[in-house]
Amino acid sequence: MKFFVDTADTAEIADLAATGLLDGVTTNPSLIAKAGRDFIEVTKEICGLVEGPVSAEVVALDHAGMMREAETLRKIADNVCIKVPLTIDGLKTCKALTSDGTLVNVTLCFSANQALLAAKAGASFVSPFVGRHDDNGFDGMALIADIRLIYDNYAFPTEILVASVRHGIHVLEAAKIGADVMTAPPAVIRGLFKHVLTEQGIAGFLADWAKTGQSI
Repeated sequence: MKFFVDTADTAEIADLAATGLLDGVTTNPSLIAKAGRDFIEVTKEICGLVEGPVSAEVVALDHAGMMREAETLRKIADNVCIKVPLTIDGLKTCKALTSDGTLVNVTLCFSANQALLAAKAGASFVSPFVGRHDDNGFDGMALIADIRLIYDNYAFPTEILVASVRHGIHVLEAAKIGADVMTAPPAVIRGLFKHVLTEQGIAGFLADWAKTGQSI
């Protein structure tokens, strides 16, 4: 499963990229606003930090407006992936862009039927939001399982990009189901490293090593 990080914080991206774990980055208007920097400038910097896709989201709601914004965004770098909402105009834009060879991430997916539409429109990625799904009384991971089944039934090449990931269990379940990609905030990815027994083991080894009086 590919790991994307969901942030516009370039320091966090650079640090995580150094681990070799990152396969891409997702951003959205809220994350860009939180970064407090120029949208084009920060997107360009992020594209230089990772080799994989960097999702940059349009903010227009109509097809013509989305296409104009996509034209600006895909000039930033070769690894920009245009992010569009799962609406009729969004899917029109998706079809036009992917037909031209541009990567497209269809976002704000909350049903398997919506994911089916995105795949038929030629989406490179579809982003079902599992955390928000859970928040509203639905089973986010059941949604991922349904999408995986449908895509496998028809051999759709669209990759399932599990988004709105809140904790390590979401990552684990997504991997067990066979999701292609997960995107999570830096804190969630860092949390995957942690285990109390790992920390206890390190502390024990260091204590025993100190008793030897040696150094390496």
